[in-house]
Amino acid sequence: MSQRSETSQGSVLVVDDHAPARQSVVDVLACAGYQVDQCASAVEALAKLAQHEPHVVVSDLQMPGMNGLEFIREINRRRHACQVLMITAHASVDTAVEAMRLGAFDYLEKPFDVDRLEHAVERAASRRQIAESDNTCAMIGASPAMQRLKEQIKRVARTDETVLICGESGVGKELIAQAIHTQSARSAGPLIGVNCPVLSEQLAESELFGHNRGAFTGADSDRQGRFEAAQGGTILLDEVTEINPNLQAKLLRVLQERCFERVGASTPTPLDARVLAATNRQLDEEVRAGRFREDLFYRLHVIPVELPPLRQRGEDVVEIARSFLRRFSQEDGKAFSDFSPDAAAILMAHGWPGNVRELENAIERAVVMCEGNAVREQDLPFDAPSPLEGALRIPGSTMGEIEKYAILTTLEAVGGSTSKAAEILDISVRTIQYRLHEYGLAGGRKGASSPPSSS
Repeated sequence: MSQRSETSQGSVLVVDDHAPARQSVVDVLACAGYQVDQCASAVEALAKLAQHEPHVVVSDLQMPGMNGLEFIREINRRRHACQVLMITAHASVDTAVEAMRLGAFDYLEKPFDVDRLEHAVERAASRRQIAESDNTCAMIGASPAMQRLKEQIKRVARTDETVLICGESGVGKELIAQAIHTQSARSAGPLIGVNCPVLSEQLAESELFGHNRGAFTGADSDRQGRFEAAQGGTILLDEVTEINPNLQAKLLRVLQERCFERVGASTPTPLDARVLAATNRQLDEEVRAGRFREDLFYRLHVIPVELPPLRQRGEDVVEIARSFLRRFSQEDGKAFSDFSPDAAAILMAHGWPGNVRELENAIERAVVMCEGNAVREQDLPFDAPSPLEGALRIPGSTMGEIEKYAILTTLEAVGGSTSKAAEILDISVRTIQYRLHEYGLAGGRKGASSPPSSS
């Protein structure tokens, strides 16, 4: 297996029989920081996959010999875990949707711009990178927050209600959607993802619901949309807050009436798919700001699932880091026993604004930089001063000082929410409010005070 670059965004195999088109995709992705290989046929690609499996395969749909559908069927038969992104001409979009039903991550319709290609590959690589160890590192952990989440997923999966998955960027919302789908009665059906931010306003309705031939200029053939592709399975509306107001109204109607219409059709199609939505925003705040319909909010918010950020998961951070350490050590041909105590402490103290994705990148770099048999503090890629500088020194501090520091730092970690801080600290909201009054912070506080120093 080839060595990974420290700055690599992941590995991609580009498959296309048309050399100029193939090379243009290779150049774009290489400039974006990916390790890129290329093949002129699906048969050649399968031979390469047997030797080294990339994170993402970008394949043309129409190729001589083995076409894109046959290619993805063979990928499935051989149990390759790479994410497949199909590139298709407008006339073969229905075939690309069929590829998604077979397991392709997404498809791009020619001609596409560079930004859309990069964004699609980034999402596909992210899903594979997070999912490839221990049935997703994001789900590792025995913290109270993760135990509650796993139990909630089991309960939610048994129903067919709409679920709203909320959480910061990088926490693994797509993985929760996968877990819900896999544990549901619809697991034999497809899981179709919709990346809402890249839906163009002009073609978004056709993308979601499909269209009939002649419905508008350029509609030369019937087209199946994402909702139709998800029939019998699950559809995930990722970053649903990015849907434009006109499409919000149409989505509301689909959820209310449980049917949809292709553009240009007069007969509705009954919806036989479970709807999941995901967002990294506070949807109630988007409603108050007038950016999201309140009635649609309530239709999506039937069962909310909140993913905790990494900074609220305590010792889970080190367990997830160990899982990444095992994977990257194996890939680089190194043998690390563990993290040093100082390194483990820093991992737990860091704020992780990028969540699991940031942690993964940090461990990948540490594996490259480390020369000993354990990852040390200096191997971790934190340019800022150590997160432990000025940390609480237990010897010499009073119980009152320790309690104050715990309350204020926890409030800082959860953005000032007394209810979330109370849940983490296992105390009542009233206790936190009383203590804040004692500290002269009765109006609330979102930042932590400096911790007491040792005497």
